[in-house]
Amino acid sequence: MTAVINPGSRPMANAIRALAMDAVEKAKSGHPGMPMGMADAATVLFTKFLKFDPKWPQWPDRDRFVLSAGHGSMLQYALLYLSGYEKISLENIKNFRQLHSHTPGHPEIDVASGIETTTGPLGQGIATAVGMALAERHLNARFGDSLVDHHTYVIASDGDLMEGISHEACALAGHLKLSRLIVLYDDNGISIDGETSLSFGEDTTKRFEAYGWDVQSIDGHDPAAVETAISAALKTTTPSLIRCKTVIGFGAPTKAGKESCHGSPLGAEEIAGARAALGWSAGPFEIPDDILSQWRSAGARNQSVAVAWKQRYDAQGAGLREALEGDAARMDAPVIAALKEKFRAEKPVLATRAASGKVLESLIPAIPELVGGSADLTGSVNTRVKGMETLDAGNYAGRYIHYGVREHGMAAMMNGMALHGGIIPYSGTFLQFADYCRPAIRLSALMRQRVVYVMTHDSIGLGEDGPTHQPVEHLASLRAMPNLNVFRPCDPIEAAECWEIALGTAHTPSVLSLSRQNLPFVREAPEAGNLCAKGGYVLKDCAGAPRVVLIATGSEIAIALEAQGLLEKEGIPARVVSMPCLDLFAAQPEEYRASVLGPAEARLVVIEAGIRQGWDGILGASGAFIGMTGFGDSAPAPALYAHFGITAAAVLEALNKA
Repeated sequence: MTAVINPGSRPMANAIRALAMDAVEKAKSGHPGMPMGMADAATVLFTKFLKFDPKWPQWPDRDRFVLSAGHGSMLQYALLYLSGYEKISLENIKNFRQLHSHTPGHPEIDVASGIETTTGPLGQGIATAVGMALAERHLNARFGDSLVDHHTYVIASDGDLMEGISHEACALAGHLKLSRLIVLYDDNGISIDGETSLSFGEDTTKRFEAYGWDVQSIDGHDPAAVETAISAALKTTTPSLIRCKTVIGFGAPTKAGKESCHGSPLGAEEIAGARAALGWSAGPFEIPDDILSQWRSAGARNQSVAVAWKQRYDAQGAGLREALEGDAARMDAPVIAALKEKFRAEKPVLATRAASGKVLESLIPAIPELVGGSADLTGSVNTRVKGMETLDAGNYAGRYIHYGVREHGMAAMMNGMALHGGIIPYSGTFLQFADYCRPAIRLSALMRQRVVYVMTHDSIGLGEDGPTHQPVEHLASLRAMPNLNVFRPCDPIEAAECWEIALGTAHTPSVLSLSRQNLPFVREAPEAGNLCAKGGYVLKDCAGAPRVVLIATGSEIAIALEAQGLLEKEGIPARVVSMPCLDLFAAQPEEYRASVLGPAEARLVVIEAGIRQGWDGILGASGAFIGMTGFGDSAPAPALYAHFGITAAAVLEALNKA
């Protein structure tokens, strides 16, 4: 399939095509086809609709643009350069996909460059955009039209709509009637393997209409049709999908409409033919002055709008400013301190999921930016507190989101809310289902976003539901992820401290791994500061130098304390160390870590109802591990702990074998 082209009829769009062809060719890698196919639609969007100001990229009331089809990154880089974003220079375009350029292979979040989110893993962008659109509606409900009044636009591909996460997020977007969300679907019918008909046969229009979206189908190469469609989408009361029928590689003489232009350079001969077909006579990386001037004028058209908004913000925006700053540490420190005193006085015996819920009862009234939810497990994960209103289509001011059984979509939407700003998102599910969330959690970490994942039922301690629901490898798997703090508190005091750290860490997401079963209260002695902030600390010491150091997390702290008592009866001094966050402990100075782990001759024992992986850096060659070596089983929790040998007696047995 080839396109019928009227040379010279689309010079602004052809500037995008030329830059995409040239950059991919110079890099000898990349995806030229999608930018060439969507150049017309993107030109209309950026020059006539998108509210942005390249001189103020962080303008809080800008429209958000998400290139969900992140493989077509040269489309976004070309748009940003042409529009006048200083950080995306022509030199950066020439260094596409090179080390330390501002133009990596897939877009990576850099708001100063006009890039709102990291995309590339298909489906993540469109799902993240749903969270952005929801954040806009929530903040609009809080602060009004004069301060929060913008849209979220997405360019999505066939691959985005094939991914299951698009179903989760888009179905919820329709349910929530997020009318400020407009998706331009690059309906080019081509994937890496060939025509999408090989594997993609559903009726996309009927699918999205069933979600409650407005759907239009247009010729994506007809600028007037694109303009009419976006204008109509701005007037709907539902999210909008605009099916832009396009030709991948538009203008390429022999590769247009074929998979051969999806993910490979076109080659010099094909580029020369495309230039001729498009009527583009400028050389590589050259944009004629008149065309660049048109683009820069389009990029500057909202400057007066931004100035007027800034005046309103300075006069009326104290509350919004505080929300966008997101300084939770300032607000939660006195709350956590008071809560710890209360817990210490009452000494409650609680599951840490219930303790987390108690912490939220104090945090939610104190921090209005906290917006919570769960994947249809509210009563089990304790993420909703009394008086917390539901955030839905009838009440965007609510602060609790019912995501339904959509863990992956939930996680990506939380990324979108965090990226948008003004919201600190948290939501809950079972730790076992962290695997359903994992691609979005990875992006939380990669993008350095403060997202809090409340994950309960964190071990064989959940009992009778059996191995399908009992996490075994999940702690190790999550701890392996860079820039992710995994917390496993042992009692209400630690739960409060872990929440304090999670909310006070602005550039790192957190997982709170919490028990289903009740645990004893162990942090009875008063202390200054947040002990969990160091990742690990001496919970209960012995008289003199320890011969054994028992290291445990969460529900296994009780076992460590029992084992300490048994060892003392045998005349063996033992220390108990609580290690709620391995990453934070690893970040401490060597002197501190050595002071906690004891003298070199002390025998180290780790007790955790998970697999050993990740602990050897602490245990060394001579340390012992009391935990799981395989999957769990179905039985009451006490029976399972006995069956799998995670007991105080097993600790002594392991030491006696040494």
